[in-house]
Amino acid sequence: MISAENDYLMYSMLQDVTRRGTAAAARVLNRQDIAGKTGTTNDWRDAWFNGFTPGMVVISWVGFDAMTSLGRGEVGGKAALPAWIAFMREALAGLPDSPPKVPPGLVTARIDPATGLRTASAQGGVSELFRPNEIPPLGDEYYEDEGVPVAGEAGVSPPPPRRGAALQEIF
Repeated sequence: MISAENDYLMYSMLQDVTRRGTAAAARVLNRQDIAGKTGTTNDWRDAWFNGFTPGMVVISWVGFDAMTSLGRGEVGGKAALPAWIAFMREALAGLPDSPPKVPPGLVTARIDPATGLRTASAQGGVSELFRPNEIPPLGDEYYEDEGVPVAGEAGVSPPPPRRGAALQEIF
């Protein structure tokens, strides 16, 4: 059994796939409760989309039994997602949009996708959920746990943002 926080954080990550990732075409369903993950094997032999709502899991797979290629560029979001969307359009017809509620204890922070650090700008970045003790620092804060001086100490100027912590668009 996983915690409610872990459950929701995973759900939120998989929602990002359908909101701004490789399955963003699923937005055509106009629902807030869908989430999922695209997939493609080497040489485009298999493509799939595993998608779900809180009450339903549906997997769309495209491939050949003979292990031959589907063709260059036939990825999950292109080859399998359209069938999933068509099925879900019918399966969800008349069902209420029912995204799960954010459990207590999680907080939202705006993150700069280029650095993976928190941004003070209300205009920039993307909104992400965190446990309160795991919120990334602002781009100009120091990392005390790494032996770096604390910003604001005499003679200490802010370092450039760490680039190694950048958010990766892997979904």
